[in-house]
Amino acid sequence: MNRSLHRSLRRPLAAAVAAAGLLGLLTAVPRPAPAEAMPVASADTSATVFYWTKTRNWTSYRLHYAPDGGPWTTVPGTAMTAACTDWVKLTVPLGGAAGLAATFNDGNGVWDNNGGKNYALGTGDITVRDGVVAHSDPCATTPTGPSPSPTPGASGNTAEVFYSTANVGWNTVNMHHKPAGGAWTTVPGVGMAAACTGWAKRTVDLGSATSLVAAFNNGNGVWDNNNGSDYTLAAGRSTVKDNKVTGSAADPCASAVPDTVAPTVPTGVTATADGTSVVVSWQPSTDAVGVTKYQVTRVGGTKGDRVADVGSTVYSDTGLEPRTSYRYTVRAVDAAGNVSGASAAASATTGAQPPAAGQGAPLGTDPRRDPIYFVLTARFNDGDTSNDRGGSQHVKSGNAANQDPMFRGDFKGLVDKLDYIKGLGFSAVWITPVVLNRSDYDYHGYHGYDFYRVDPRLESAGASYQDLIDAAHAKGMKIYQDVVYNHSSRWGAKGLFTPPVYGVRDSQWSWYYDEKNDGFEYDGLTVETKSGKSYYNGDLWSTAEPTGNTCLNWGKPTGGKSAEGYTVYNCQWPNPTSGMFPSAYYHRCWIGNWEGEDSRSCWLHEDLADFDTESPAVQNYLIGAYDKYIDMGVDGFRVDTAVHIPRTTWNRRFLPAIQERVTARFGAAAAKNFFVFGEVAAFVNDKWNRGSVNHSAQFYTWKERKEYSADDAAAALEMYDYEQQQGTGAQPTSTNAFLNGNSYHAPDHSRFSGMNVIDMRMHMNFGDANNAYHNGKDSDDSYNDATYNVVYVDSHDYGPNKSSERYAGGTDAWAENMSLMWTFRGIPTLYYGSEVEFQAGKKIDCGPSCPLATTGRAYFGDRIAGQVTAPDFSTVASASGAVADTLSQPLVKHVQRLNQIRRAVPALQMGQYSTEGITGSMAYKRRYTDAASGVDSFALVTVTGAATYTGVPNGSYTDAVTGDTRTVTDGKLSVAAPGMGNLRVYVLDLGGANKGPGKVGTAGPYLK
Repeated sequence: MNRSLHRSLRRPLAAAVAAAGLLGLLTAVPRPAPAEAMPVASADTSATVFYWTKTRNWTSYRLHYAPDGGPWTTVPGTAMTAACTDWVKLTVPLGGAAGLAATFNDGNGVWDNNGGKNYALGTGDITVRDGVVAHSDPCATTPTGPSPSPTPGASGNTAEVFYSTANVGWNTVNMHHKPAGGAWTTVPGVGMAAACTGWAKRTVDLGSATSLVAAFNNGNGVWDNNNGSDYTLAAGRSTVKDNKVTGSAADPCASAVPDTVAPTVPTGVTATADGTSVVVSWQPSTDAVGVTKYQVTRVGGTKGDRVADVGSTVYSDTGLEPRTSYRYTVRAVDAAGNVSGASAAASATTGAQPPAAGQGAPLGTDPRRDPIYFVLTARFNDGDTSNDRGGSQHVKSGNAANQDPMFRGDFKGLVDKLDYIKGLGFSAVWITPVVLNRSDYDYHGYHGYDFYRVDPRLESAGASYQDLIDAAHAKGMKIYQDVVYNHSSRWGAKGLFTPPVYGVRDSQWSWYYDEKNDGFEYDGLTVETKSGKSYYNGDLWSTAEPTGNTCLNWGKPTGGKSAEGYTVYNCQWPNPTSGMFPSAYYHRCWIGNWEGEDSRSCWLHEDLADFDTESPAVQNYLIGAYDKYIDMGVDGFRVDTAVHIPRTTWNRRFLPAIQERVTARFGAAAAKNFFVFGEVAAFVNDKWNRGSVNHSAQFYTWKERKEYSADDAAAALEMYDYEQQQGTGAQPTSTNAFLNGNSYHAPDHSRFSGMNVIDMRMHMNFGDANNAYHNGKDSDDSYNDATYNVVYVDSHDYGPNKSSERYAGGTDAWAENMSLMWTFRGIPTLYYGSEVEFQAGKKIDCGPSCPLATTGRAYFGDRIAGQVTAPDFSTVASASGAVADTLSQPLVKHVQRLNQIRRAVPALQMGQYSTEGITGSMAYKRRYTDAASGVDSFALVTVTGAATYTGVPNGSYTDAVTGDTRTVTDGKLSVAAPGMGNLRVYVLDLGGANKGPGKVGTAGPYLK
């Protein structure tokens, strides 16, 4: 699979290739197949390599290769010869090797090396087309597989098979088949030739048979086998389209005029340097059928010219030489392989080095030290009323009557109240997504439209997103940005694909469909002059059916009526269909089983257009977008809907890309502590989500256990099936969260995926703290390291037990929950306002059907109006106005002191734990030891109830809550029940810097 170039440029070069002055020609290490499938090499093997030329348009083609275990050819390799239309080939002798590593070039320094990974090819006939490897002879005119011998005297029958590629997104199509009474072809079958746009064709000799059975695939493990039933095709001409066979069919290409017209030349190309990176962007080209990709050519530097294939209109080129001028041109490629002329060139000169760490750099400390305060930015605090926006649902929702626009809070309001959050004792702030959103009700940030732009409704003069990050860092506080890789808004993703929808400005719908204004671009904030609306949608609809439309029954009435009684049409919002979106970028199905494979490859909701995250174009778009925010210095990502993307895609693409970018910009230490925590939503009380490992939170904390196909879509299915078959009992386990007796041991993170998770099991059970504790503890051996779990009671989505209301268990129960969260393993996290039981019992979200003021997402700014200063965590120097009253509330005092105690005892932040030798309902011992810093911290904890500890180290213990000191001489310590919401934290005096803090803070309503 073709991989995005911006990642390959950061990979180290093989010494021999570096000496040749060529970038990215890596000597790939072959990945062996499983033992049971390992091919046995013959004494004399060969490979005939076919290379697709239409989208390259080079004047010559060379194959630079190395047989497995053998040396590389001399750069630039061996010339390939013409094979048939649009293909060149070369037969390579391999001796006894079972394959070869390969790259292609034009002989003049322009290379295709599979995005820096090289191509791993086997033996026999192999095609390489636009980064996709398949096994067939594209120039063959007869099937290569066996077929039954014709009956003597009988005339030979043939089947002319047309296969539709319109909705599968394959560049290569193979047909695996057998005539009736005959034998199957060798997997993956025989190659089908391009017949016309959207169709592949193959003629099969049936001998005396009158039908055949067939399945189709892309050569890399992605199959269409008619949902397990295969296709039965009769002699004569048949078409196969969208799982439907049409016999005695008309030739679908007979009336089709071959597409020989290239797309328009890309315009508006700009190149902007940032350190040793360059971001190139351009305006989309147009085409009669549709643009499928762009080719970006870079000229400059000492390492040779490069061509990169890009699926979006933004390309991030990184790892460049400093103080060097580069020139970029862009060509557009359509579905038929027609290539436009080159755009006007855009140039940029790189700087000396990336911006120095400091402002805009992550703090880079262990994330377990930082308790998290979670805010919906647009609902937290309004610092600038000029960027408030109510949107199209302002009146209908009831928000207008409350003078409460959905976009109300902003970065300025958050900057103004950082001292409030710091005064509570929190040193990390998790904020909702910041990218430009687009839908009728998008204040929450999860309807991303332009992933490369911060939503202007959140920014103000002097309070940009960068200003927020810098202001937080200046106070020693981290910013965790909520990010979405799974889906875009229903309007698609700007720069990747935006779907046209049916709309008509008639007497019923003119209120909804704005008059088009070709000179206006939506940004959510600016008011469009013709409509007088910031939520302008004139650029999104069309009465006439657009070229290349894939939505069925365009503009025809559905027979239904809107809530207002208006006629509803097909392909019109709010009557959505995934059919509006091309399979090259989006999935085209709806989830039917939330614990099935389709939950990772279909739409969640009509407003959440599901990205095909296994598509290189989508991967490039998202990686490039989130690189921007990494460069701004955010400290971590909270990953929305992580479970709806295959683990293989996270492990292969997105998580390594995050690590590579942070490392490149800020160093390995910062990358190690860049905190990624995923929402793997499992709303059940099971250790494993209804027995499905693929849908369980802990599953995502692990690397893969075996190799899968190179194609990401095929690998996702293979991994899903393999792990489901392995079952819950065969999943990896870890002792990283557990003490060895009383001793801390170095954790083993060698199998860590790079993604930590929200502790969904504790979240679901926090209706009762004791229940949450025992359920959480029961799962900890199945996480890679549960000490990194993010733990909360409720959030912007759910309360415990999948309640749709904010937690309303009462103040005492809240205090008990907090006491557990702040002393048990994991990172305590509080949803804004819970410190005063804000909106307790209120429905968390009801969309635009009720006012936000009546929900769990109500505006909080009124509770924190006034002035507050916090010189240190959990310390308020002064407060006036409403915020002073808020800071006097009992749970505020409780959380302030919990943060003080946790910050003073390293064992509570980063320690492993054990319940060995301990009696008590919520009682445990914790220890953290770090030889490098000399830190050694050991604590005994009990929440609410009495506890007895046996087999603990002898010595002097002091309770951080009361200051009570006990001397242990026989390895035993007993503690009376402190009462609900209260706790005891006896810290062992280990002398010197590890003496222990003694009593921390002053007694409050619960900690006393």
